[in-house]
Amino acid sequence: MEEVLTIRVPKGTRRRLEQRARAEKLTLSQYVRRALDTEALLGALEAARADLVPVARSKGIYTDEDVFRIVS
Repeated sequence: MEEVLTIRVPKGTRRRLEQRARAEKLTLSQYVRRALDTEALLGALEAARADLVPVARSKGIYTDEDVFRIVS
């Protein structure tokens, strides 16, 4: 079941979104849904990073090189 969400955007935003959606051969709804899903995923990754960085720091992991040294 789908739900309808109505939002207000600044003037000109809809036109820009429509152009980008058209360029990617998507409907405006598909484009916006994908953008919302992407934003939610990025937020989840940021939250996971915020939780894991202190754990890594406590184990002496500060850089990519530290990680590569451990996994290699």
